[in-house]
Amino acid sequence: MSDRRILAPYALSAPATAVLTAFMAAPLVMVLMLSFNSFTMATGIRPGFTWANYAEVLGDSYFHTIFGRTFLLAAVVTAVSVLIGAPEAYIIHRMRPPWRSIFLLIVLGPLLVSVIVRTLGWAVLLGNRGMVNTLMMRLGLIERPAEFMYTFTGMAVALVHVLVPFMVLSVWASLRRLDPAVEAAGLSLGASQATVLRRIVLPQAMPGILSGSLIVFTLAASAFATPAIVGGRRLKVAAMAAYDEFLNSQNWPLGAAIVVVLLIAMVTIVLGYNRIVERRFHQVFQ
Repeated sequence: MSDRRILAPYALSAPATAVLTAFMAAPLVMVLMLSFNSFTMATGIRPGFTWANYAEVLGDSYFHTIFGRTFLLAAVVTAVSVLIGAPEAYIIHRMRPPWRSIFLLIVLGPLLVSVIVRTLGWAVLLGNRGMVNTLMMRLGLIERPAEFMYTFTGMAVALVHVLVPFMVLSVWASLRRLDPAVEAAGLSLGASQATVLRRIVLPQAMPGILSGSLIVFTLAASAFATPAIVGGRRLKVAAMAAYDEFLNSQNWPLGAAIVVVLLIAMVTIVLGYNRIVERRFHQVFQ
């Protein structure tokens, strides 16, 4: 093989690599460098090298609570999105045209609206005098308005609505490779519907479930607008804590340290989850 053929893939990917380096890698490196600077109210940001910001983030129980809430919220949103999105994707896969296109458009519809607008809509629905509380009170399910705004439950509900389309699209893309004739063959050979779903459909859907759950988890863990509007100031997540340090306290090094810790934690969780799930399901379905 000639040197030109060996270098061809690198040459073709060079423009994309340059763009990613300029617009993604460089800002992350700058944030990392900023996180090692010091800050005082009297002098502001002082160049240097210190681990004090990371020591504060990793050693303060205040930040432990924030990061624990962030990843718990992301895990709950991911689990609910899988429970809703995977069956929905399978139902859409089994539909015939034009119903399949119509329901795909319904699923994609929320993505066409700004996340701020969607979250404000949920704030109206979940308010003390919102449609949800009004309907539940008229049905006699509750006597007084339930607290949905500024609660963990409210944040989870709003984030599921925002992120479940990503799960549906990921699983549906995986199921497109599944031939309905294979399911029919399994049923004709005496397998039950549950067995067909477990032995035929689930292995085909698993790559989509895995990729979709990773997308939903990372987006939920780094979400800012939805937790800020629905959760309020009482239920801070990591993105809100970083925002406060950057713009309210003006402590940019501490805000950068929060961002770096969040990024490292997310990458660690995603890589570990990916390896564990792939290994387990490889053993189950072999």
